[in-house]
Amino acid sequence: MTQGVGDALSLAGTDVLDQATPAPPGPKAIRGRSPLSLAFDRLKRDRGAMLSLGIIILIALFAVFAPVVAHITGHPPNKQYRGLDALSALGQAHAPSSKFWFGTDDSGRDILVRIAYGARVSLTVGIGATLLTIVIGLIVGLIAGYYGGLVDGVLARIIDVVLSVPYLLFAIALVTVLGQINMWVVMVVIAFSGWASVARIIRGQVISMREREFVEAARSLGASNMRIIFIDILPNVIAPAIVFSTLLLPVSIVSEAALSYLGVGIPPPTADWGQMIAAAQNQYQIAWWYLFFPGLALLITTLAFNILGDGVRDAFDPRSDRIFAK
Repeated sequence: MTQGVGDALSLAGTDVLDQATPAPPGPKAIRGRSPLSLAFDRLKRDRGAMLSLGIIILIALFAVFAPVVAHITGHPPNKQYRGLDALSALGQAHAPSSKFWFGTDDSGRDILVRIAYGARVSLTVGIGATLLTIVIGLIVGLIAGYYGGLVDGVLARIIDVVLSVPYLLFAIALVTVLGQINMWVVMVVIAFSGWASVARIIRGQVISMREREFVEAARSLGASNMRIIFIDILPNVIAPAIVFSTLLLPVSIVSEAALSYLGVGIPPPTADWGQMIAAAQNQYQIAWWYLFFPGLALLITTLAFNILGDGVRDAFDPRSDRIFAK
């Protein structure tokens, strides 16, 4: 009898323990992730790239709210001020003061406001020229790499010819023909000098994957060439295109400033960093701020884009997992 009661209590205790002890967790479900998601996670762990991205956002906000900067200071970008608070007694640029935070140029215009409006021009031309470069380079590279043969031979020779043309000479010749240049023409000039490099890289990527199994499977299912190019192959070359675009952006910004510096860029009186640097080059000994602040704005912008581009390149490299894991 005692043994039976003990057995019953033992069984009851076992049941209570079984109910109180949670079941061991099962294996976690494996969740597939796209290369873009993995690259973004790597990029978030790159402190230099994130700091550069923050600086780029601030520069973009500075450009977008340039009218607000002009309203706060009370100085339109092209208004020429007179008086000893805007120009020196000799009629030269005035040093930074409480009224003109970055000083004035030799025409009595506020440098801070003109830098803000110049950021609009630089970012607009840089982003627009980069997008145009990437789109043209992608299309030409996809077609040349996929079709091969005569099509590839003709397009490859066109790429070689474009790469051999100095874009500065092309810009000067274009200005001579048109008589006047605007923002859209500058974008076309910069894109003309850059799309061939993108097309060459994309062409090599497409050649390496046009005989892959997934492309052969799409052909066997009756898919058209356009569908294979833009649905099956294009997603596989987006990553190098993104990396190239981040590295191409600072080049486009510097190219626009160089064209304006040489007098074949955005025409005055539109505020432009390259134009401001060109106007200040003969006055840096007596008006250091006139050259310093536009040059600093160009330096910070291009440096931030270059560091971000390096971070994006490392983020899209699968081998960089070991770098970011340290």
